[in-house]
Amino acid sequence: MSSEGEIPDPSEPIEEKLLFLQENMSNFVKQYNLPLIESALVVSKYLNILLSELEKIALAEGEILPNNITEPWPIVSDMEPPRIDKFPLERLMKTIDQDRMDIFDTIIRTVINGSEIPFINTITLMRDWEKLIRTQLAKSTSPGHLFSPLELPENF
Repeated sequence: MSSEGEIPDPSEPIEEKLLFLQENMSNFVKQYNLPLIESALVVSKYLNILLSELEKIALAEGEILPNNITEPWPIVSDMEPPRIDKFPLERLMKTIDQDRMDIFDTIIRTVINGSEIPFINTITLMRDWEKLIRTQLAKSTSPGHLFSPLELPENF
């Protein structure tokens, strides 16, 4: 068992490693009021990287990955999805805090690599985050909403 605050050793149970990743991501999001758009960009980046690598491995092994790994999880929203083409994307991208995103990115990468969390487990955890983010993004009616802090449910 790793000491308090230290990245779990690769030999530790997968549950310990995933819990450590989840706690570190949640703590950062709460402490820095990480906006939806920044959370979405970082989580999406990791899903794309991990899924691409996992698909290469599956192809080489002749395996087919399940849809709950390869596809975003469905969200329930009673609102019409916002028209992203009505949002000033160029201005939005200039407004994001790249340093804050880099820190969030580093936390995720360091924990995944340091504790050697398997791709499939990491993707599943990231899909959970993606679903939460997408649910909140679906409620965005203006560009300003994208900069609202990501709201994490109790015990997320």
